[in-house]
Amino acid sequence: MKDLKGIKGKFYIASLIEEGEHEHQDFKFAISDARKIARSISAFANNDGGRLLVGVKDNGVIAGVRNEEDIYVIEQAAEMYCRPSQEIRVTAFKTEPDKVVLRIEIDRAERRPVEVLESDGSRRAYYRVKDENIAAPDLMVRAWVAAAESDGCVFSLSAAEQRLIAMMEEGPTVFDDFMLSAHVSRALAEDIVIRLHSMGLLDFRYDGKIFRLTRRPEAE
Repeated sequence: MKDLKGIKGKFYIASLIEEGEHEHQDFKFAISDARKIARSISAFANNDGGRLLVGVKDNGVIAGVRNEEDIYVIEQAAEMYCRPSQEIRVTAFKTEPDKVVLRIEIDRAERRPVEVLESDGSRRAYYRVKDENIAAPDLMVRAWVAAAESDGCVFSLSAAEQRLIAMMEEGPTVFDDFMLSAHVSRALAEDIVIRLHSMGLLDFRYDGKIFRLTRRPEAE
């Protein structure tokens, strides 16, 4: 690896790989598409942050990166394909005489959503769930936008809003179940979800199939 030097980190990288892929860590075998990297950056930034280990296969085998060109592609992903652009931290670790692994650290975004400029000209936000990057649903994205614009003040709650809070206190709630239980239209139910999220009273939890509505722990 003549074109890319790294600090010694064989055992450190091995300890990270032992954790496997999870909510805050993803392996990338090779860097070939900046937009794919941007989706990972978006997913981590929209969740609680995380890191990419570049040069590591899905099974944990270290393949190493090619050269400094990989760092350029990663920086391009964060700056050109993420909106707003994201600051990342890149550190190269030498694990073998001829192998280098890149650790890419991504912080939780101060303002969500962080969207990716897709090849068709659209924008899409992603979210990290376990070891996957999934497209964030529209309602979740709208709630993030409202939260970013909110002053955080809590006003009196309507009967339907109180109904949703009560349902969430019983456990994660399916949106359609709340809508039917409160006898409100879909549009009003969405507005309620967005409002409670902007107040810091509601969050979203993915159960493997759908997002459910949950009471924010700090609000309980």
